[in-house]
Amino acid sequence: MPKTVAVVTGSNKGIGFAIVRALCKNFDGDVYLTARDEGRGQQAVQDLEKENLHPKFHQLDINSKESIGKLKEFLEKNYGGLDILVNNAAIAYKANSTAPFAEQADVSMRCNFFGTLDVCHALFPLLRPHSRVVNVASRGGIASFKKLSQQLAEQFQSDSLTESQLIGLMNRFVSDTKAGDHQAKGWANSAYGATKLGVIALTAIQARALKDDPREDTLINACCPGYVDTDMSSHKGTKTPDEGAITPVYLALLPPNTTAPQGEMVAEKEILKWKTR
Repeated sequence: MPKTVAVVTGSNKGIGFAIVRALCKNFDGDVYLTARDEGRGQQAVQDLEKENLHPKFHQLDINSKESIGKLKEFLEKNYGGLDILVNNAAIAYKANSTAPFAEQADVSMRCNFFGTLDVCHALFPLLRPHSRVVNVASRGGIASFKKLSQQLAEQFQSDSLTESQLIGLMNRFVSDTKAGDHQAKGWANSAYGATKLGVIALTAIQARALKDDPREDTLINACCPGYVDTDMSSHKGTKTPDEGAITPVYLALLPPNTTAPQGEMVAEKEILKWKTR
């Protein structure tokens, strides 16, 4: 039997680091902590080693298809597949950022949505039967959905929305911000929220695609970790990173032959019915 393996993107600090910590304690396989910066990633591994935990490290920049490809090749060569993928890597501009909103939208979308999508395209072929995928999203995505125009909301909540159509919507949001009329066009005024709405909608699309996949018992869900005390929240969050990791890890470790949740948005281990307005 090949050794089982888990990968957590963007995991040298914050929630991702806490997810790696929990998986090291609860997953019977190798756990890969990944980071853009090799030095920070190796330091994070050393920090967990001090807790007598033994994650492994692999460099990963989800904005680089070359970096993603190297990880794919490594997993293929050394494990022949993948059992758990937690798409945690993301960025968020601070509320007081002076960067133009269109720039924030473009940069955030490239990382949070398109970077995550590129990881999925590369690594999904490696998923083995009984694998688990967790896309870390946010209630901010749901908040953005609730502020959309009726026309846009109907597109996002459609059960027939395709990945290519969703990509078109994400690109349209960025282009509308560059034109300066995104709110007039029916979008909410949150770059981060738009990217995470994209991730939530993508998860539902990916789950539908798995219905025709021969690999049995493969589950994919999105989740909100909650408001967590991390760099991303400027340490204003009320949860510890370990508390924020609870729901992502719950989804990553759903027992074999579980049928639900599948393709859902989950918070506090409960399904959020985000398509209601």
